[in-house]
Amino acid sequence: MAVVERDVRPSDAAAGTSRPAARWFLSVGGIDWLTKAWWTCLSVGLFAGLWELLWAVGWADPQLLPPPHIFLSDFGEQGKFFNTATRWQVGQSMGEGPSAFESVMITVAATTMRVFVGLVIACVLAISVGVAVRYWHVIDKLVLPTVTLLSPVSPIAWLPVAIFLFGIGNAPAIFMVVVALFFHMVLATIAQIDSVSPNLINVARTMGASKHQIYGRVIVPAILPGMLQVLRMNLFGAWMVVLVAESTGVGYGMGQVIMLARNTFNPSLVFFTIAVVGVLGFGFDWLLRLAQRRILYWLPDTQEKLRGL
Repeated sequence: MAVVERDVRPSDAAAGTSRPAARWFLSVGGIDWLTKAWWTCLSVGLFAGLWELLWAVGWADPQLLPPPHIFLSDFGEQGKFFNTATRWQVGQSMGEGPSAFESVMITVAATTMRVFVGLVIACVLAISVGVAVRYWHVIDKLVLPTVTLLSPVSPIAWLPVAIFLFGIGNAPAIFMVVVALFFHMVLATIAQIDSVSPNLINVARTMGASKHQIYGRVIVPAILPGMLQVLRMNLFGAWMVVLVAESTGVGYGMGQVIMLARNTFNPSLVFFTIAVVGVLGFGFDWLLRLAQRRILYWLPDTQEKLRGL
């Protein structure tokens, strides 16, 4: 019986080695990632293209509304304005200051730290207070009216209080983020607890669960999806508030850069900083959505459900 030998071509070998990579790419939803990345780039590109078109036809004054290719083209020129920390000025006078890239990274890291710390503190305090309000009747009577009273107060009104209490530094900026998010998140937590299905609570009571067990094993897991959504929305609020807090002179931060741009009438620096904040906010929101899908793995994708309508 003759044995037919098959020549193995380099292309076949390459295809064989690429199949595991292709299977891994499909298993992690690579096509879906590429599709979302494509639509994201298209959306941002259309916005930037419209802006460039308005500049090209002369409807947008480049001195007031510089198009993206102007304020994004010279990173070094814009980056040098990010060196707003007082402790760097001595080094710069001696020729030892950080580069433009280092200045941007240090400033971005400082603002991001304030947002993250303030958001975590506000989230922990708000959920704890919200659960306590519904767990103990006396706390409901003592705390909820005050929270409702202070909730409409604008974060800007708390700015003098932050300076009086903490002076200048990281603390007032973090305090501003916490106080801007805390009251709304407490009310959101209470609303999420009130929206839990009574059937779940009744079933737990029928099975002999105590009040502590009902809150720990029924109510808190039931409100987790809604609270993660509230956390995502408040993430954007944290970025808004921290810029206001930094503009008062906490030492360094992107809020200080925007104030510097305003005082020197530098629209390019304003829009460059806005672009940096937008990219950071988009990136953090993307990471939070990834974490939400990992944590709430049992829930179907809302977008997929809406596409099926």
